[in-house]
Amino acid sequence: MTRSSRRVYDLAHSRAGDKGNTSNVSVIAYRPEDWDTLVAELTVDRVAEAFGHITRGPIRRYELPKLHALNFVIEGALGGGVTRSLAQDPHGKGLSSLMLTIELPVGLRAQQDGTRSARETAES
Repeated sequence: MTRSSRRVYDLAHSRAGDKGNTSNVSVIAYRPEDWDTLVAELTVDRVAEAFGHITRGPIRRYELPKLHALNFVIEGALGGGVTRSLAQDPHGKGLSSLMLTIELPVGLRAQQDGTRSARETAES
């Protein structure tokens, strides 16, 4: 990770669920101020790059602005689903951890004013 980037982990938490062979991964901002960064930088392309080794279908992103959350629906990510997969994590719960490792560029405003994420503030 470079000095001019942050991981999703610094700005949000994540939960994952499943429906058949489809994973559902939500990203919820810790602070409303981080919502715009998540919307601008946590794109389908960026998620596809991180999840490309496991997904066999399209990825769709849904924005939930009143909740300051994004929801990614990742098709073909669970090796056939819970009853068919030989994966150690057939429900895909660990995919939320993968989502949190994605690096996002830091916005110009954050670089200039030294804005810290909620996690950085809590850890200091």
